[in-house]
Amino acid sequence: MQCKFKNNQEKQCSANAVKDSQYCFFHDKDNEKQRKLAQSKGGKANLIAVKDPLPPMPIANVQDVLGLLEDTVNRVRTGELDVKIGNCIGFLSGHLIRAFEVTSIANRVEIIEQAIFEKRTRIS
Repeated sequence: MQCKFKNNQEKQCSANAVKDSQYCFFHDKDNEKQRKLAQSKGGKANLIAVKDPLPPMPIANVQDVLGLLEDTVNRVRTGELDVKIGNCIGFLSGHLIRAFEVTSIANRVEIIEQAIFEKRTRIS
């Protein structure tokens, strides 16, 4: 039997009802304590315990990011670093590289604007 719960748009839940209930596990009010416990366990199961935290690395330019990525790849490949942590470092490294690119472009635009301004003031 399908769960009888309907959301605000009157769309019915597509899950199956639990035994001796008209609602699924998530919508049955009698299962609230069990549901919260299951959600808590699920969230804790995804946490990674870092036994030996990695030392901080200075990251001031793209070369530093490349060094970080090389270190991360090698640690993941040898099993020294959890894949999820490696993925997180890779993701954040992508943001760092984009930030460096934007900063570089902004600096170049500023130099060009300054040169144009100086050229205009010399002509006037």
